[in-house]
Amino acid sequence: MIAGHFGFAAGVKAKERSAPLWALMLATQWLDVVFVPLFAAGIEKIQPVAGTADGAYGESIIYADYTHSLVGAAVLAIAFGGALALRYGRRNGVVLGLVVMSHWLLDLLVHRSDLPILPGNRGDLPRLGLGLWQSPVASAAVELALVAVGTWMYAVAAREVAGPDPSLARRARLCASLVGVTGVIVLALNLAGV
Repeated sequence: MIAGHFGFAAGVKAKERSAPLWALMLATQWLDVVFVPLFAAGIEKIQPVAGTADGAYGESIIYADYTHSLVGAAVLAIAFGGALALRYGRRNGVVLGLVVMSHWLLDLLVHRSDLPILPGNRGDLPRLGLGLWQSPVASAAVELALVAVGTWMYAVAAREVAGPDPSLARRARLCASLVGVTGVIVLALNLAGV
């Protein structure tokens, strides 16, 4: 769902113009950014689904029991939003925190039942996930739709901000194109198992 997360962030930027695009893009991936060192340390794990190719799109069970637990994601969202609120203001901090939480909600849609509620899966509560990854075509279509809609929303907003200035209009088109092209490339790489 990496590309889908980026598409969502671009759509949020269209509505929350004072929030920096870089911060929205980082916010939408923040859970995965924190996941990487925990994965490298062996604390969180990724295992292929039995009988599937290692690294195939959507064919993994992700045991991110701290970063991707509902409570862990909320804590990371509050920390990220709070830290950036100091620089970009309270409203942007709240928006950025909510974008961090959007990662968990979008993951809930695609993940198999591997998202815990409490950090470390305390209490051994049922793991959550609606499993859209079990249909790679449907999952990829949802991601592509998020990229397309987010890019379109961002492009429309950027054109409005640019107004009649041709230099700003060119930059707006370039940025919107980069958002869309990057999203499609990331999705293609994911589908290829990279």
